[in-house]
Amino acid sequence: MRTLLSVIFLMALALPAWSAEFRYELSVDGLACPYCAYGIEKKILTIQGVESDSLDIKLNEGLVVFNADTDKQISEDSLKELVNDAGFTLRGLETRNL
Repeated sequence: MRTLLSVIFLMALALPAWSAEFRYELSVDGLACPYCAYGIEKKILTIQGVESDSLDIKLNEGLVVFNADTDKQISEDSLKELVNDAGFTLRGLETRNL
């Protein structure tokens, strides 16, 4: 019994390690000012698993980079809809599993 409880405890500790972390690089048309960046930032931070310290917006390059610690990859269609809802156009997307 004691061994079973130890195994269950160790599995519970390892549970966060089972989720994957993905890095997303979005090329976005129309990012011209900090207010624009804030609109995108608000939308991206609603995605489960995205921490604010992983979000980086480069206005001059129109690049939005963030990491999401989640059990599955976020689809391109979902990201395109999110960017469109913020009033911008998703020009390109690159995703990497970290």
